[in-house]
Amino acid sequence: MPSKHLEILLGPTGVGKTALALHWAKDWGCPILSCDSRQLYKEMRIGTAAPTVEEQEGVVHYFIGSHSIFEPYTAGLYELEALALLDTLFQTHDRLLMTGGSGLYIDALCRGMDDFPQSDLVLREKLTQRLRTEGIEALRFELKRLDPQSYMEIDIKNPQRIIRALEVCLQTGQTFSSFKSRTHRQRPFEISKTGLMMDRDQLYARIDARVDRMMEAGLLEEARALLPHKKLPALQTVGYRELFDFLEEKSDLETAIGLIKRNTRRYAKRQISYWRRDFSIEWLKV
Repeated sequence: MPSKHLEILLGPTGVGKTALALHWAKDWGCPILSCDSRQLYKEMRIGTAAPTVEEQEGVVHYFIGSHSIFEPYTAGLYELEALALLDTLFQTHDRLLMTGGSGLYIDALCRGMDDFPQSDLVLREKLTQRLRTEGIEALRFELKRLDPQSYMEIDIKNPQRIIRALEVCLQTGQTFSSFKSRTHRQRPFEISKTGLMMDRDQLYARIDARVDRMMEAGLLEEARALLPHKKLPALQTVGYRELFDFLEEKSDLETAIGLIKRNTRRYAKRQISYWRRDFSIEWLKV
């Protein structure tokens, strides 16, 4: 039996993972590894609710502000980097803590990524250009025609997911879904998962209040600085897309803030639905 143990603290956005993770890490005397696909970008501090400098005091954090939006990053890269880091940290710790809300990154670490072909950057750029000129509905229709199973399974509101699925279909002549082996890779350490949950009304109220705090902390200014780069994949993110529309005079600020709250609540709902299929999670009601 492996003598090393990784605890993963997960849950929907806004549920309070950061506070509990800090408490556990200080109690266990271990660092925290983030598994949040957006908090790892140093340019997106406020809009991703990344732990503040004050919150990080006394606990070493990894994958927080460690990468740039200008560096393409994937769950597959996270799997490789996180496993290498765990191998090093387990030399001095018997128990480590990982926390975050990105289900794909957690799955990549726990069971490995499926063996998809490498990205065709030329084809991806063509699809991205089609997204700009034809809109997301045209790409959704093509994916539904080429790979109905993936159309039903992936988040079709996420343009990057649609582009990636189409890229694989067009590149290989096979469906994107056919590459999903679901073969779990063995890890040389034990893994347990604790999920935080709370009443939906309470969670939604916390999300709305957090958006207000983000705006007070300077989210609009952060979005304004990132506006020239809005087409980067990292910035296809709730909290930024809505403010980009405001900055381009496509909506007013009140509407943009309302949409951030609504879309964040919808994201939390999708996170909860995603984890319902994982019966290894021990749920803890906050």
